[in-house]
Amino acid sequence: MEGVILMNWTIPGTVLTAPRDDAGHIAEQFQAMFYGGGIVLSQVSAITGLESYIIQNWVKRGFLSPPEKKKYTLRQLCRIINIHMLKSALPMERICGLLAYINGQLDSEQDDTIDDSQLYFAFVRLAARVDHLIDDDPTQREQTLEDSLRSYAEPVPGAKERVKKVLQIMLTAWAAAQVRRAAENMVQELK
Repeated sequence: MEGVILMNWTIPGTVLTAPRDDAGHIAEQFQAMFYGGGIVLSQVSAITGLESYIIQNWVKRGFLSPPEKKKYTLRQLCRIINIHMLKSALPMERICGLLAYINGQLDSEQDDTIDDSQLYFAFVRLAARVDHLIDDDPTQREQTLEDSLRSYAEPVPGAKERVKKVLQIMLTAWAAAQVRRAAENMVQELK
């Protein structure tokens, strides 16, 4: 592709990089990691950059359901990534409240209105198009949110609106963390 520059970015909440233009295909790439079943704690740590004890602590504190036979599902990985991504902008009790707003009890998947992986991959698609959500055009913002939830089947009336609100908050928190990191890097360059 002569003359085309693909901008790599760190996939939100992970240490993995990919072209930003591939954001719509991140779900398939993650799903491929689970073809053989779940992944072990060391793999979750490698993907997120989190220490194993932090993940184990989140399980003990009920922020996600425990792994089965020491294997984490894609859904659990995405819950961990969502929490990790938000913790640099929001306190943990706010993150838990935000996730509980759409998914009830955090340590149970039985009352979820959206699968954590579906929430995360919708977020990734939004983060890749952040410029469409920060501008002042509410019609464009609404359309971008609708596009990100195209495949979402609302299990109860009103669930989609709740998910949209959560996605807007997640995006705002993530963008704030990005700006904060940029400011910190600028300060470092002054030294």
